[in-house]
Amino acid sequence: MAEIDRRGFLAGVGGLAAAAAFASPDAVAAAPAGGGPAFPRKADFALPPGLTYLNGAYTHPMPVGAADAVRRNADRRSRPGLDDPHRPDIKAEFAALINAKPSEISFVPNTSTGENLVVNGLGIPRFDGNVVTDALHFDGALVHLQALQKQGLDLRIVKPREGRILLEDMAAVVDRRTRLVEISLVAMYNGFQHDLNAVCDLAHAHGAYVYADIVQAAGAVPIDVRASGVDFCACSSFKWLMGDFGLGFLYARDELLDRVITRSQWGYHSTTSLDQHFPPFDPQADTPVTWTVRDDASGHFEVGSIAYGPYAALGFSLPYIRRLGVERIEQWRQPLLKRLQAEMPRLGFVRATPDDSTSPLVTFATTNGRPVMDKLRKANVNARVSDYFIRLSPSVYNDLGDVDRLLEALAS
Repeated sequence: MAEIDRRGFLAGVGGLAAAAAFASPDAVAAAPAGGGPAFPRKADFALPPGLTYLNGAYTHPMPVGAADAVRRNADRRSRPGLDDPHRPDIKAEFAALINAKPSEISFVPNTSTGENLVVNGLGIPRFDGNVVTDALHFDGALVHLQALQKQGLDLRIVKPREGRILLEDMAAVVDRRTRLVEISLVAMYNGFQHDLNAVCDLAHAHGAYVYADIVQAAGAVPIDVRASGVDFCACSSFKWLMGDFGLGFLYARDELLDRVITRSQWGYHSTTSLDQHFPPFDPQADTPVTWTVRDDASGHFEVGSIAYGPYAALGFSLPYIRRLGVERIEQWRQPLLKRLQAEMPRLGFVRATPDDSTSPLVTFATTNGRPVMDKLRKANVNARVSDYFIRLSPSVYNDLGDVDRLLEALAS
């Protein structure tokens, strides 16, 4: 990284803070738009004293209330006979967050499972057309698609230009033989955010369907599946939904179920009723069990039991996010992101995120991540650092002071 005088750097930060006072998160906290909750929400989280956490895109901390709900669930599991309270309807909560119907939401253990269920349900491995994606898509999904490519799938991968995937480049490879356009709504590498409406319009005009990985978007940027027309999307809950590992959501537009996308797995969650016929006092039949097929998204994609620890966390965190308001969350982080975009290049880092990005993360390239990691560790700052980039992802508990502590650490 380029050398910089620390005193001069800090003076520059102070001048910038004074000039931006009316746009700072502190000003927003004093008078939140629309009378909503004030930010930052530091007291809602149990971050260790002295830690500056700018890594929500990697693993978002649970709110204190969500962690308490998980502990209560564990207490009931360890002490049989305790009352099992009514569980909140988190499918309805998540559906409201993305403007879907609860019947269009199923549980999945993680984002990758959702992506696999969509690809398999559309018959992609047996399809002789093509699938279009881009190089900023989640790398686990790219592994999946490239493995199918080795089996003969015509896979078309659009390359980024200056940190963006241009719609015109995508349009150049989508045609009437395209079955699926698969993207990450917000790219995990650099936060580039697709215009989901435009992608869906392009795909649908050619008879294709759209799957969006929304793990870096849900809870952090407004999503409206109805307005965008997206066909399928999936996410885990341990990032911006402030839940935990082991439980996430898959959205599938209800009119596509059994008409376009088929069931690729079966289990007792595929049924609305399940009757046994072999016990001696049960009604007898020629088969051991009979059932009625469940026709909603849960019936198509769920198989068996789910993780109730993460369920308990989401019972708190999803209403919490909705009370804060995703739009307010998005608004809150903008001055923090702008500060990072303005100051990190002065420290020798190269912008990898488009300047006009409003998504929850920004990334900067560096030639050697080791000294970066050492400086942040010494300053007790947690961020995503690899050999060649640093990714910063502030959340509702961060403020400009946290950003300044990161910048000071890197300037030392």
